[in-house]
Amino acid sequence: MTIPSFHLFVQTLILGVLVGGVYALMSSGLTLIFGVMRVINVAHGAFLILGAYITYLLFQNFHIDPIVSIVITIPLLFGTGWVLQRYMLSRIQRPEQTSVLVTFALALVMEGIMGVVFQTTFRSVKPEYATDAIVLATYRFPVTRLMGFGAALAVIVILYLILQYTDLGRAIRATIQDPRAAQLVGINVAKISAFTFALGVSTAAAGGSLLSMIYSFNPSSQSDWVARTLSIIVLGGMGSLPGAMLAALILGVMEQLTAIVITLYWSPIVFYFFLFITLILRPQGLMGEVVRERGS
Repeated sequence: MTIPSFHLFVQTLILGVLVGGVYALMSSGLTLIFGVMRVINVAHGAFLILGAYITYLLFQNFHIDPIVSIVITIPLLFGTGWVLQRYMLSRIQRPEQTSVLVTFALALVMEGIMGVVFQTTFRSVKPEYATDAIVLATYRFPVTRLMGFGAALAVIVILYLILQYTDLGRAIRATIQDPRAAQLVGINVAKISAFTFALGVSTAAAGGSLLSMIYSFNPSSQSDWVARTLSIIVLGGMGSLPGAMLAALILGVMEQLTAIVITLYWSPIVFYFFLFITLILRPQGLMGEVVRERGS
């Protein structure tokens, strides 16, 4: 075990926060979907990797920057998510109980298709600034992570503004709080569910675009990423968007600190141990509430 110097400690915190911001974007859609539909979307990691592959194709064939490609991946996967929810998930009986199996099957199908199309070779997007860094007071800010954090923050702010200041956002929040009461005041819960699922998938697309320039990926990477994002929303509190943001930052910082103090391979173990201890002490997560059965 290595005890880092103060300078190295601060540098590690910087890197952890920058990565944590991207994790926050990746997990925000999963949190929304659970909050509205009480559906755990196990295919979320597959949508992340699909977004990364679309970004990779746009960069390789048209030299479109990964940040710019977000404006393409978001509407593409928004439409995909809306169609899937409207014509597949909405037809499931007792979705709160069976959605895990259905979305798990969807993840496997998507992984298989991506494996056939893209093979199993690890890929990544390397823009011209991939190795650049901004130095401030001897601290390095890698440009890819800095831009990824900025783009993630921008998308999260837009998502927050939609939820807080639009009629659609108020309808989503009302549905999260009490779907039956929302129906009584004239909210079409079925349409809100379809929109929310599509919105969650589109944030996965944006997260995938950012992931493509920070990490390498292949089709089977989806299982690792769904494990991370699920762990984030469980730690933060199921359905709590602020909790997911906090948990994502914790994950980013813990990964970087563990890599420096112990070794990179211990990063997931340390985080999952922290998750385990937290859930023993606070089963509802850091900022979650005790979950009640709907209608009780």
